[in-house]
Amino acid sequence: MERMTSRLLILATLILASVDPAHAQKQATTPRIGVLYLGAAPNANVDAFIQGLRELRYVEGKNISIEYRFAEGKAERLLELARELVLLKVDAIFTAGTPAIFALREATKTIPIVFFSTSDPIGTGVVASLAHPGGNITGISVLASDLWPKRLELLKEIFPKLSRVAMVWNKGNAGMALEAKATQDVAGPLGITLQDRGVKDPNELEVIFGVVSKDRPDGFLALTDPVLNSYQKQILDFLTKNRLPAIFDNQAWVEAGGLISYGANYADAFRRAATLMDKILKGTKPADIPVEQPTKFELVINLKTAQQIGLTIPPNVLVRADRVIR
Repeated sequence: MERMTSRLLILATLILASVDPAHAQKQATTPRIGVLYLGAAPNANVDAFIQGLRELRYVEGKNISIEYRFAEGKAERLLELARELVLLKVDAIFTAGTPAIFALREATKTIPIVFFSTSDPIGTGVVASLAHPGGNITGISVLASDLWPKRLELLKEIFPKLSRVAMVWNKGNAGMALEAKATQDVAGPLGITLQDRGVKDPNELEVIFGVVSKDRPDGFLALTDPVLNSYQKQILDFLTKNRLPAIFDNQAWVEAGGLISYGANYADAFRRAATLMDKILKGTKPADIPVEQPTKFELVINLKTAQQIGLTIPPNVLVRADRVIR
């Protein structure tokens, strides 16, 4: 009996010795990530990211813990919230929008960051290159700086008499400044006078609405970011009331009553960002994960809105639409 007990003790010792203590500890630890968002909660984009995690079998409260920080549209709070997540020692952080990325970059140089951005991450200095981001940051970019000129061209194609277009954007977002500049550059060759209506504070929107109503442009661009997304209803109500044709960067605005959108499917892009987070949680360094860009762009048209504001969408444009809301 004593001999058998001795053999069992030796066997148990050998088994324990064969297990890497660090690996065992890692396996027992539930990963904890942070989410920093400039907009308000609840938020469909953040929900899409969480859905992407679920599809990868990360279940909040079960095998992953998530710390949320929403700035409620107040960019001045981002750095404080970023530092909170750093102090919590989260394993990685997901964020969206250039101001939030900048805040996190100031708060940490070591915690891995996955971003969603509508802007050019190279132009804003977020990454060194798309193929080799460098540092602790990687993510998804949806080419907005390239696509806003294309959207203005599309609006001109649909409404050939278009000559004056108001452009609303958030001046507090460096990424939006790049998009506004790219759009302004193409306006002249298209025969369009672009009325720059950038705002430093969303509270200025009502003033801008008054100016636009007085100037009576032929069309409208809303270079949206997490801040302007929070004012979607006010913007759409203004456009409907003033019967202004407008084009947006994503179909969520058209589903809510906007006229036209052209761009990547943002919900898909946010879900895709979860795959980059998965790679990081499994040990890949952000510097070794290329920044991804969409390969498919969708044209979505809301015919209900067109009828409501008394506009006709040309048949040759309708047949090109990937989706028509009737």
